Amino acid sequence: MVTSPEVDRAIVLSSSAAAAVHLARICFKTGPPRHVGVELEWTVHDAVDPARPVDADRLRAALGPHCPRTLHSTSPAQQLRHGSAVTVEPGGQVEISTAPRTSIAALVDATDADIAELSTRLASAGLVLGRDGIDPHRPPRAVIETPRYRAMRRVFDRRGPAGRTMMYSTAGLQVCLDAGEAEQLPARWATAHAIGPPLLAAFATAGRHAGRATGWASARMAAWLAIDPPRTRPVWTPEQGDADPVASWTEYVLAAPLLCLRAAGPDWTPPAGVTFADWLAGALPRPPTTDDLDYHVSTLFPPVRPRGYLELRYLDAQPGRAWTVPVAVVAALLADPATTRAAGALARPQAHRWSAAARHGLHDRGLAGAAADLFDLALVALPRLGLPAALHDEIDRGVRRRRTAAGRRLR
Repeated sequence: MVTSPEVDRAIVLSSSAAAAVHLARICFKTGPPRHVGVELEWTVHDAVDPARPVDADRLRAALGPHCPRTLHSTSPAQQLRHGSAVTVEPGGQVEISTAPRTSIAALVDATDADIAELSTRLASAGLVLGRDGIDPHRPPRAVIETPRYRAMRRVFDRRGPAGRTMMYSTAGLQVCLDAGEAEQLPARWATAHAIGPPLLAAFATAGRHAGRATGWASARMAAWLAIDPPRTRPVWTPEQGDADPVASWTEYVLAAPLLCLRAAGPDWTPPAGVTFADWLAGALPRPPTTDDLDYHVSTLFPPVRPRGYLELRYLDAQPGRAWTVPVAVVAALLADPATTRAAGALARPQAHRWSAAARHGLHDRGLAGAAADLFDLALVALPRLGLPAALHDEIDRGVRRRRTAAGRRLR
């Protein structure tokens, strides 16, 4: 992704204006849109009995030197051979975060190699990667406990069980793209959000959880939407049009309540209802710093999150190599300014329908129609990604299958 000079992480913040300046510097790094990355998350299962719990010791042994320090405090936490970092989520889900690449082809090659390396390690311990956006076999169960995860659970428990479902049972696919040039940013930001509900509906894989049908196409997204709306609702809405993303994000960040308040001891649970704006206004014994603000941002989980680049967080995990199709579709739809605006216009009538997309998927005619239109546009834009012939044909077939599935719902 586009980089910028390091900023001082320990400056005391005395006002919302100072916080806004910092957020603009770290969350929206503008420049030519060249890079793409992906974060792939999976539930992990016993190869013989997928309903059997997988404990932390078994994951530690399987991951070896790639084990994250949340799971093994003295681990070297080595990257996989092609640069992906390995993390383990609180329910034992394994995630790889790729290095950014300058082409989809390079991203697919490197990611496939890292997935193969990870799968081989897991297989040596009798483990396999899941294929769904939510665990279809097991109820939520903690595998890793850290002060952060403990505080998250306590805060989410105030609203009900959805937080535990999200933390311990869900698996997503995140597409990461450069924010783009400053003049492109409002349109890229709006379109990244607008295409979310139709693509969530089209790529939903989270209908069964803990051995039963949930009644949702994406019970994963249903859990995310339910846990804590001030930190999981979309930042952009269709009413905003091409509003300034930096201003919208700053307002969102400051209005969100604290999820973790880091401390020397094991209890990081914050006072209920205290927002970052409250902290700036003196609600806590010490003033916040830029480092505190960065950490607060890491506890916000909207469908699109700015992290210097744009992190699109709304897709369910996909089975096997099928992850390449939604990544290519998103990249194609944001490949150039004209296509970006066309995609935003096609999707905008459905852009507010996150809950409907999670509930009904492509059984909703409006969402199915928007998905079909977006797939048609992606097929036209796909050649602009410069894919090798074999990969182009593979992804083209995958997009056409999704287009056919969406089209069937319109008959």
